Amino acid sequence: MMFKNYPDKCNLSVKENVFHAKKIIIQNIYNGAKLEGCNVTFPETETILNGVNVSGVSISDIECIINLRNAWKYMLKTIEEPLNLEYICKVHSEVARNEALEWGILKNGKVGISGTSYIPPIPDKNDVESELNKIFNLPTAAARAIYYFLWAARSQLFWDGNKRTSTLIANKILISSGSGIFTIKENDLLEFTTKLCAYYETADYSQVDDFLYNNCIIYY
Repeated sequence: MMFKNYPDKCNLSVKENVFHAKKIIIQNIYNGAKLEGCNVTFPETETILNGVNVSGVSISDIECIINLRNAWKYMLKTIEEPLNLEYICKVHSEVARNEALEWGILKNGKVGISGTSYIPPIPDKNDVESELNKIFNLPTAAARAIYYFLWAARSQLFWDGNKRTSTLIANKILISSGSGIFTIKENDLLEFTTKLCAYYETADYSQVDDFLYNNCIIYY
């Protein structure tokens, strides 16, 4: 499938982009939790992140939120480190710690994806690195972020936590280039999920790439 050359929406310094990401980190963690299907409100998310117990929120949802916090902190702290498969696995180890069957390594078996009949193949390290090389050489950060997110989400590189990890890496791509922040807002979730499922079935990026560019890259 052809990649589109999406222009970047802003041109910040890395320091400025990190500053903006930190200002809305709770919102981004909340959006990531809702993407995972966590049954939490924004105030509950903020309270959990402040270290206060919240009655009625499941242990698994709390763990998802705490892991997302740790993954965001790690990503922002290492924003200028090289982006490669090893780095992606490190981010996954924060996202899926104690949740996935294994974390921080490529999965070695097949899994299905809810809402689609598509079953991703078992990832091969050499094939994964070849695809990463193609995507990471696209000319704009916006294009790299969009197509990395889509390719990685469909590839299901890990046992669990794939969309969350893909979101974090899309942010690494954008923030390290001063090109904004990638987030899937709660009010976009229904349309996003519908378009993503269509993309899963067909591998046709055009099912969803414009939507991500127009709705999920925010800038200042």
